[in-house]
Amino acid sequence: MTKLILVGCGNMGYAMLAGWCGAGSVEASDVIVVEPFEPLRDRASVLGVTAVAVPAEIAPGTAAELVIFAVKPQMIGEVIDDYRRFADTGAAVVSIIAGTRIAFFEQRLGGNVPIIRCMPNTPAAIGRGMMVTVANAHVDAGTAATVADLLAASGEVATVENEDLMDAVTAVSGSGPAYVFHFIECLTAAGIDAGLPAGTAAMLAGQTVYGAASLARESDEEPGRLREQVTSPNGTTAAALAVLMGEDRLKTLVSEAVDAARKRSIELG
Repeated sequence: MTKLILVGCGNMGYAMLAGWCGAGSVEASDVIVVEPFEPLRDRASVLGVTAVAVPAEIAPGTAAELVIFAVKPQMIGEVIDDYRRFADTGAAVVSIIAGTRIAFFEQRLGGNVPIIRCMPNTPAAIGRGMMVTVANAHVDAGTAATVADLLAASGEVATVENEDLMDAVTAVSGSGPAYVFHFIECLTAAGIDAGLPAGTAAMLAGQTVYGAASLARESDEEPGRLREQVTSPNGTTAAALAVLMGEDRLKTLVSEAVDAARKRSIELG
């Protein structure tokens, strides 16, 4: 039996597949990739998986344990019906498609199909992503554990019980890397304005964010406490934080940004 069918092997799909194969979470011989774009299909084939252009090329009678959808949101409606046969023979479904709710898959594949919706983010491409899942009532403990083990090859995994929270997840961790990237851009620009060469400013900004994020992730201290440890009374850091934290400026700005992303996620869903 084929254990996994991956539908779509673009940047995110390929990154996750490479992580699964590299970590030994799946055997390449147990994977079929369906990808219409030949260069992406060839890239997947290098990993040792079977790669086909369309689902009709999958042999009749093939069964699967998991079908994972990693296509663009506007494409899922066109392709999903081709995978009903796998759901009918016992496959569980995992979706990493932004904004597409579980009810859509239940309607098109059958109301009793186990379905897990996942919101990853782009650092999954280097194994440091944040994957958040929500499941319907038909997902048993074994399937949930299997999917969690797969996703763990791409980073950290968390679960929410209420699918409505996925809009907040999208706004915090799904879109969050873009906020951090923009902060690095801004810190780089500020360094240049302060007189640093552009290359030096970029290195300082990028490494500082990387190091601070790593320390926050690995330390037993809360981020607020780590901030306090860097901030000497009346020192340089205190002067900067008076600007960022005065009247809750940064807190308010980030809250407004996350709320805007959350509302847009609701609209798109």
